[in-house]
Amino acid sequence: MVQRPSEPFHRIYSTPEPPSQIRVARLLKPVAVVAALAAAGALGFLVVPDADRGGGGEKAAALGHLHGDRGEQASSAPMVTKLPSPCATVSEATVEQALPKAKRRQDGNSTLTTCTYSEGSRWLRVEARLYTPDNTATPVQDAASRYDERWAQAQSTPLERTIRLEPHRGVGDEAYRWFRTEGGPDVVGEVTARTRNAVLTVSYGERVPDEGERYEREHAILGRAAAVAREVVTALNRF
Repeated sequence: MVQRPSEPFHRIYSTPEPPSQIRVARLLKPVAVVAALAAAGALGFLVVPDADRGGGGEKAAALGHLHGDRGEQASSAPMVTKLPSPCATVSEATVEQALPKAKRRQDGNSTLTTCTYSEGSRWLRVEARLYTPDNTATPVQDAASRYDERWAQAQSTPLERTIRLEPHRGVGDEAYRWFRTEGGPDVVGEVTARTRNAVLTVSYGERVPDEGERYEREHAILGRAAAVAREVVTALNRF
């Protein structure tokens, strides 16, 4: 028998195709999320979206480090006994500086007051809500629950509207600040705070047609809302 000489075997091989751009983007997104969470953890704060937007459940996992000992606050701190008249918590000088020719509108009762100043495309709104021993056995805890509800509502707002949402120190017992768009060219800086058994929200809005300029106005708009909120806290603590 004649043996055939052995021939080299050539394997047909081709390099794998690179993943598509869509696939790469999908792979990178979890990595970006993990990096963002790690950065947030390093800062000691993480905004956790509301798991149950219909109500109930755990609303705000990121609040714990700001609450402190609410039981101690309830037992040792004096409470706000009544609300000032709706537009008496902000000085005329502050209003004049923010909105020199503002029109004023107010409403309220013994437990809820609102005051709105408006001038052209700018406006300032102050809301105060009071929980008193006459209406509840746990006024401070009820105020804290109301604050938590407002925080949860802010977190459940569509992300495309929220530019910044974070805890804010130096205003009352606890506070957060929120910078967002209101549709179209309107942007709002808002500070919500709790001082003992009262919860207040200060909102300052402007019309900023240029999208890039909205981000540039963030610091000034939030700063104005925070300054007014501190003034409101001072006014409430006198009562």
